[in-house]
Amino acid sequence: MKQNTAKKPAKTCYNHIGGKLGTLLLEEFIHKGWIAKENPEAKHFYITEEGIKGLTTLGIDVSKIQSEEI
Repeated sequence: MKQNTAKKPAKTCYNHIGGKLGTLLLEEFIHKGWIAKENPEAKHFYITEEGIKGLTTLGIDVSKIQSEEI
């Protein structure tokens, strides 16, 4: 079976990752419990303690993320 070597798009939207890659990352981070909402109606997500551990393991310095009012 030949491996698909075609380039996959990674889009940005207002300096944020978007497109299919952004959607897949969001879904996986929710599934892993790395991000969550205060309640289902909330617009914004926050990084959980598990998310801090997981993202740090991936080499992401979450201390560079500034706190925002949610």
